[in-house]
Amino acid sequence: MFAQLFSILAPVFIAAAIGYAWVRFDRPFDVDTATRLVVAVGVPCLVFQSLTGAGADRAALVDVAGAAVLVMAVTAALGVAFLKAWGQPVRAFLPSIFLANNGNMGLPLTLFAFGQEGMALGMAFMVASAVVGLPALASLSSGVSSLGALARLPMVYAVLLALAFLALDWPVPGWTTNTLDLLAGFTVPLMLITLGASLAKMGATGMGRGVVLAALRLSLGFAVGWGVAEALGFEGVARGVVILQSSMPVAVIDHLYAQRYGTEPRAVAGAVLASTLASLVTLPILIWFVL
Repeated sequence: MFAQLFSILAPVFIAAAIGYAWVRFDRPFDVDTATRLVVAVGVPCLVFQSLTGAGADRAALVDVAGAAVLVMAVTAALGVAFLKAWGQPVRAFLPSIFLANNGNMGLPLTLFAFGQEGMALGMAFMVASAVVGLPALASLSSGVSSLGALARLPMVYAVLLALAFLALDWPVPGWTTNTLDLLAGFTVPLMLITLGASLAKMGATGMGRGVVLAALRLSLGFAVGWGVAEALGFEGVARGVVILQSSMPVAVIDHLYAQRYGTEPRAVAGAVLASTLASLVTLPILIWFVL
């Protein structure tokens, strides 16, 4: 079991460590450009490839996407209650509780733990979380309610295009498949390297409240993910993916929005750092649990 756990976790942490060390040794790394490449090119290709491929059946994809929305809604409701009881600003800290790192860290883990089927289901979870969570993040951070964030998500158009191919039963041309395989191939490694680079650029201030937020993210995420998987009767890979994706650390994008709109960026950076470091301990236990 140890060898199996190590084979799943080692590629994730090694790739992230490369990005972290690269920045720490003062090598140039443009996190913004890398992030834009992943979001605008890599993820849409990976989404289309995963949804139209043979990794998972359509019903399972829909079920996991629905579970992702339910997990996010329940986690957000509990997060509001905890933050009010704690006396902390909901607008600043709620995204750190309900929006997890389902992309940079979650997708590689679902791939290494469950293969292509896990990657397809993990992608369905991530897409549903992004479609619901990113507009909510933008609205909370800016203080302005808007759904415009959806229109700026390239993955949304990739989903719609994939759904059209599936509904009309169109075959994906060979040249398209080869192109998608090529472009999707850089996504997961670049996600992890960018994660490490992003963590290296963050300061360690605000760790006090950040540690509490990290604990809330990881504990509530696991508890709600497990509860939803049990309530919906999920088994096998679907159950593992829902629990795994629900239990990821605080998303790096939370810090980017907090910094942009001045909503406690130091504390949110602390939450990202603390939850990611804590995952060194929690992820082996989590992988053992879902397997």
